[in-house]
Amino acid sequence: MSDEEVARHYPCDDIVTAPALQAWRGVTVDVARTRLWPWVSQIRLAPYSYDWIDNLGRTSPRDLVSMPEPVVGEHFTRAATRPCGTILAVTPGTSLTGRILGAVMSYDLVAVDEHTTRLLLKVVMSGGGVTRPVISIGDLVMARRQLLNFKRLAERGARGR
Repeated sequence: MSDEEVARHYPCDDIVTAPALQAWRGVTVDVARTRLWPWVSQIRLAPYSYDWIDNLGRTSPRDLVSMPEPVVGEHFTRAATRPCGTILAVTPGTSLTGRILGAVMSYDLVAVDEHTTRLLLKVVMSGGGVTRPVISIGDLVMARRQLLNFKRLAERGARGR
């Protein structure tokens, strides 16, 4: 993550204004933002991280599923086929923010050029107490895997077209 990416404003900053925990992740994806967005918005179907941990071994979809745009108030993701969390903010094609387990996270898609996108993730928590260290460690491992899975799937789809 660059200093500019850490310093930029994320939608989660409007929801948790005095965070006790902040964590950032980012990955460069060699596709246009319009090709990456469907994968990120498909988080509503599955976690796309380590499926054996957070999806009880069920594989997150490896193909795009025709879905309507995410809507504020609907579930954010699924784990082991159960709805989890809530979508708090959406800017279609650009940003998705949700709350899960007390953490608020924003996925921002930033166009580098017409063929490259930075997928940025910021996770914030206002308190958390006992769960804060768990979320922090989980974020370190699970969020990185999730972003890399989105990258791999989006780039695979772009090569196949």
